[in-house]
Amino acid sequence: MHFGFSYVGLVFLIMLFLPNFFWTKHKPQGYEQEAKKESKILLAFERTGEVLVTALCLIFSDFNLSLTPWAWWLAASFFFMILYEIWWIRYFTSEKRLTDFYRSLLKIPVPGATLPVIAFFLLAIYGKNPFLLIATIILGIGHIGIHLVHRSNLKKK
Repeated sequence: MHFGFSYVGLVFLIMLFLPNFFWTKHKPQGYEQEAKKESKILLAFERTGEVLVTALCLIFSDFNLSLTPWAWWLAASFFFMILYEIWWIRYFTSEKRLTDFYRSLLKIPVPGATLPVIAFFLLAIYGKNPFLLIATIILGIGHIGIHLVHRSNLKKK
């Protein structure tokens, strides 16, 4: 592992945060009520994972492009980030209901939470970085867990 700036990490974070910025103005009706009921434990995992993943993907230069056999892991990671962007496009062009927000994509459940977690997990493998791998697992437990609970509550209604 090598300390240094990762432009790949920066690109991934831009791909992650830019749609979320627009989402703040286009949240589905009822989302705020669901958010108030979130598990404090899952929320702690999510927030801890967010901070760690954000920092770690920027401070290790191992995530930058290197044309080795490991580059396939980076390509797979980028593929999942592209799917994440497609999911956002589908959401923003929908009626922006909770059902639109939690609808699966290519049979991937809660894709708005699952796709970026998979992408950062694969980025950690590409960079051979156990710190990002652990941080991504922490993020996944919280972020995917919260969204699965939201989706489950939606199905009960």
